[in-house]
Amino acid sequence: MPEGSKPEQDDDTRGTVTPGLLGHAEPVGTTPSSLEQSPAPVPPPGEDWVALGYTPPSGISLTKLTVGAPGAAPWPDRMRTLLRTPMYERPAFERTAAPEQAEVGPNVPRVLDLTLRIGELLLASGESAEDVEAAMLGVSHAYGLDRCEPQVTFTLISISYQPSLVEPPVTASRVVRRRGSDYTRLGAVYRLVADITAEQVSTEDAYRRLAEIRRNRHPYPGWVLSLGTGLLAGSATLLVGGRGDAQAWLVFAAAFVAAVIGDRLAWGVARKGLPEFYQFVVAAMPAAGMGVVLTLGDSGLRGSVVITGGLFALLPGRALVAAVADGLTGFYITAAARLLEVLYLVVGIVLGVLLVLYVGVNVSASLHPEQTFATHAFPALQLPAAMALTLFFAVLLQTSRRVLPFVTCFGGIGWAVYGVLTVEGRLSPIIATGLASGTVGLFGQLASRYRYASSLPYVTAALGPLMPGSVIYLGLLSFAKGEPINGLVSISRAAAIALALAVGVNLGGEVARMFLRVPQGDAPAVVRRAAKRTRGF
Repeated sequence: MPEGSKPEQDDDTRGTVTPGLLGHAEPVGTTPSSLEQSPAPVPPPGEDWVALGYTPPSGISLTKLTVGAPGAAPWPDRMRTLLRTPMYERPAFERTAAPEQAEVGPNVPRVLDLTLRIGELLLASGESAEDVEAAMLGVSHAYGLDRCEPQVTFTLISISYQPSLVEPPVTASRVVRRRGSDYTRLGAVYRLVADITAEQVSTEDAYRRLAEIRRNRHPYPGWVLSLGTGLLAGSATLLVGGRGDAQAWLVFAAAFVAAVIGDRLAWGVARKGLPEFYQFVVAAMPAAGMGVVLTLGDSGLRGSVVITGGLFALLPGRALVAAVADGLTGFYITAAARLLEVLYLVVGIVLGVLLVLYVGVNVSASLHPEQTFATHAFPALQLPAAMALTLFFAVLLQTSRRVLPFVTCFGGIGWAVYGVLTVEGRLSPIIATGLASGTVGLFGQLASRYRYASSLPYVTAALGPLMPGSVIYLGLLSFAKGEPINGLVSISRAAAIALALAVGVNLGGEVARMFLRVPQGDAPAVVRRAAKRTRGF
């Protein structure tokens, strides 16, 4: 061997040390010799990862938001912080140290199953995808599972937990097959999540409370819902008709009877197992038929107002608000699925009404669409009608009795803002709808934050008076008369009003979060990040 040369290493001793994804962006070296030339600090016993510049298996402890037990901030505020933060950048939220739990460790399958069941109830109740993920993240974190990634789509929710950076993740999923509008149950689930994140409920106690929530009956029986549907349609006739004469009460009674019949027919179709699309087709026909009958023989009765009242009782405002909220917060798959659901339901309503209108036009029914647009403002009648419509809409959504006074007032406030902007300010109905719904979203978010509850019970029903029922009816009548251009214009205008409605209520909620982060206590040090700007790419 020549002098000064080094002995050749065999294949076993010449192996390289690849940095991998968990190492530094610019590692010290990639071979044993380069590592020797740049000596690393002496690692503590059992932590050879530090010597090689890698992240240890348990991860790196980042800066905590606060020290000790969870603070007074509502759990949505604390958990939304993590949703748009990559897992390797997430700070460790506050949690009370439990030595006995550290020795035993969390029951991972049990915690994941509980998290999925809570997320299923929230998603089935119409909650937005972001709030469902925040709740799932809060539950898993409260029971000791830090590295969790919840994932929510329209019908599937899943959660993945990674015990450490070198162990395979544990993943569980659940399919949401049935949906229902029960805001009382939604409020109970919110209270359960609040108690879990506040470390006041054990896993077994949470399972017991969740079972009680599932077993609880709806607060309002079926006959009350049918009665509420009729009263909602009747209130809508007073709202859009804008008159308090004797004929108005006859129209009210006709809309009430037609809506109750449509509701009962829809229940009968549902018991036969037909999809929801056909239920809406059947439910829309009685109101349209009643409106056509009232206009036969030149009676002078306002049949168009009856049809419009029936439309108010069927428009899917809850699904529309949730769909736009998901789209604005970056959950585009869920938003697209929910918008498609709204589209199918609206098409079912349109089909049911259009079939009857087509027959009515052919038998020379004198339908006057201008009857559905009040030419003169009548606040003494329209404001109580808007509040009554909101109240009965809230009953249909199974809202808790304690929330009914608040949501009724919010509905009146929204309609009053809309009336002032359109009558006194002479603004476009689209802009006025956006501003009025933004006011409703602001008040609803404030009320929900002070009561530590979901904002949906305070907001969804309050948007009922602002629904574009009159514009949709005008478009349908144009189609029935063979005027497709006018029909498309009216339908496009209705879509613009619906979009302004949903965007406005979401913007009002975001403004409330921006300027009033926490009603009591301290706010988290790290606020929710916005979605990265993609510039359309």
